[in-house]
Amino acid sequence: MKSMALRVSIGLVIGLAVGLIYGWVLRPVKYVDTSPDTLRQDFRADYVLMTAQAFSADEDLEVARIRLAALGPRPPVEIVVEAIEYAVAEDFSQRDLETLNRLAVALRSAPSAGVDGP
Repeated sequence: MKSMALRVSIGLVIGLAVGLIYGWVLRPVKYVDTSPDTLRQDFRADYVLMTAQAFSADEDLEVARIRLAALGPRPPVEIVVEAIEYAVAEDFSQRDLETLNRLAVALRSAPSAGVDGP
């Protein structure tokens, strides 16, 4: 009986080891063409920063809104503010913070897309 329990235990350990090696080394999961709304918070902040940098280069606020809309249904300015808060907490450079802030100011001061003005 003792020998049977030992064999089962050894079999489980070997099976677990083979499964982990196969899943982590030989055939790990590769994510390709995922949407930005599935990104981790640090990558979301980087995405927003890249959007802000593109906005600084081309000054096209509508394109920036479209890019930020890929991060979910929240208003773009909220997404940028969240990225600024993360950037401050993670000690992003002053230049990056200024770039994010310029985008936030532009989003706040411009009328919302699809809303008719007076």
